Amino acid sequence: MTAKNTTALLQRLRAAMRNNQYVCEKLNAYIIPSGDAHHSEYIAPCDMRRAFISGFTGSAGTAIVTEKYAAMWTDGRYFLQASQQMDQNWTLMKMGLSKTLSQEEWLVKVLPEGARVGVDPFLLSIEEWKRLSTKLESSGHKLVAADQNLVDLVWDDRPEPPANPLMVLSTKYTGCSWQDKVGQARDQMKEKGAAVLVITALDEVAWLFNLRGADIDYNPVFFSYAIIGKENVKIFIDESKLDNAVRTHLMLDADKNAEDYMKVEIYPYDDIVAQLKVACQEVGKEKIWLSDQGSAVLCNMVPDNVRLTQQSPLCLNKAKKNDTEIRCMRRAHVKDAVALCEYFAWLEKEVPKGELNEVTAADRLEQLRREQEDFVSLSFPTISGVGSNGAIIHYRAEKETAKTLTTQELYLCDSGAQYRDGTTDVTRTVHFGTPSQHEKECFTRVLKGHIGLSCAVFPNGIKGHQLDTLARQHLWDVGLEYLHGTGHGVGAFLNVHEGPCGISARVSLTESTLEAGMIVTDEPGYYEDGAFGIRIENVVLVKPTERKFNFKDKGFLTFEPITLVPIQTKLLDPSMLTEKEVSWLDDYHTTCREVVGKELEAQGRPEALQWLIRNTQTLG
Repeated sequence: MTAKNTTALLQRLRAAMRNNQYVCEKLNAYIIPSGDAHHSEYIAPCDMRRAFISGFTGSAGTAIVTEKYAAMWTDGRYFLQASQQMDQNWTLMKMGLSKTLSQEEWLVKVLPEGARVGVDPFLLSIEEWKRLSTKLESSGHKLVAADQNLVDLVWDDRPEPPANPLMVLSTKYTGCSWQDKVGQARDQMKEKGAAVLVITALDEVAWLFNLRGADIDYNPVFFSYAIIGKENVKIFIDESKLDNAVRTHLMLDADKNAEDYMKVEIYPYDDIVAQLKVACQEVGKEKIWLSDQGSAVLCNMVPDNVRLTQQSPLCLNKAKKNDTEIRCMRRAHVKDAVALCEYFAWLEKEVPKGELNEVTAADRLEQLRREQEDFVSLSFPTISGVGSNGAIIHYRAEKETAKTLTTQELYLCDSGAQYRDGTTDVTRTVHFGTPSQHEKECFTRVLKGHIGLSCAVFPNGIKGHQLDTLARQHLWDVGLEYLHGTGHGVGAFLNVHEGPCGISARVSLTESTLEAGMIVTDEPGYYEDGAFGIRIENVVLVKPTERKFNFKDKGFLTFEPITLVPIQTKLLDPSMLTEKEVSWLDDYHTTCREVVGKELEAQGRPEALQWLIRNTQTLG
């Protein structure tokens, strides 16, 4: 990776911070968040402002530029990447480490008295705005909403916003009509005394209306907002995206007396501000419900006495998959397993030749996924890391620097796809030669943690952070650790990272309890800088389980793996596994062989089938 020279860009940005043509008063600092106006994790090229100004391209991070300093906050997944991509102008602030100052603490430390800190208010959530504003004001500073984005002013060749067509997703995949989803939301609004619900998250709009798009790579979403009222629904979108199929789906031209008719009005994307003002005038004494993750500029428009700022009801509705979505997700993961079995069988033959690198290998995997029915795209850029590159948690191989796959080093492959029937995300770590004892011990400890979490039984009401230790304990036993979360929610043909559930050592105020029907990942790992990386990741379903007792009728839950891809036993030290762990692995591999083997036979893929059979032999 080559660091970007940001000297000239920072000079121009600092000049804009002082120019009264762009700001009312001089700004002493300017904050550049990662996200877009919808607070998406993955963003379109036109919204990659933080990457443009700093050179750091990871999915998580916040940049702050002052008159003298430039600092970048990111988490443990990206420490190595950020240090390689940023030049000497930037200071890396390693989040999660005890000595690292928070953004607020750092600003208070470096700013002059009475400083003004600017930010694009569309890019900061209302909760982030409140926290930062309160902290700055208590120290004599002020958080200022900039009228225009200052990075855009210095980004001469900024890409245009995407305008890709939409896709209608039938109830064959969704299991529920968009009208019923709106009805469910209205019932939840009534319980809260809300007459209006403002929807800002792109995946929530897509899920609500059973539509998918392609405005953001790897995420089947489209730029839009929506407002649900008592009698109508407003969608804010570039109308050119709406072909006849979408117009028919939304009943835009339908007879008002038609069955299931629901009034939908289309407005230009940028009209959200004007229409929210209208809602404020018309709402009376009832509430306007906005997500606590929604942008500060929209939330601050609504008077306090009618504003309800809470998690969007769609966030949880979407996370709890219905029976149809679960069945479709299972189907997507079987197809994905077919592609991965074919891939690893192919790698076993090709790697010893010494001609494959990280990029050409990943390209082959994408090609194999494209052969599967209902394939749409990858769900994120494939992480194809050999040896030391595997230690970079969110590594992305580039043609110029890609390493060759060999029989001497570990290979970590974290990949996934978007199918019409579901989203996949799976990581396997393999060795094509003879692993060292140290590599086998580390791999076995990671697997023990993976199994410990996968086997967990817990009562309703438990949050993911309460289970996180199960995945880390065997690493901790010998003084090892990993610097990322253990699991995240997964959408149903939606974002591969989906809230509000997750499994992490960090406690989040927005984290929900784990509930039946949620789909999350189980992905502990271990990374040795300069040497290798190990991660074992399955997508798992949260489901009810019957136990001998049922304390106070709480009801208990457990996980069921949906990912069905063999785990390489050559990398194990079997002597470290308990009888229960061996039984879990044998049962898992039996399921892989039976379910995926049947599909491999049906698709006529004999070599991959033989690979599957060889790699699912029992240990016990």
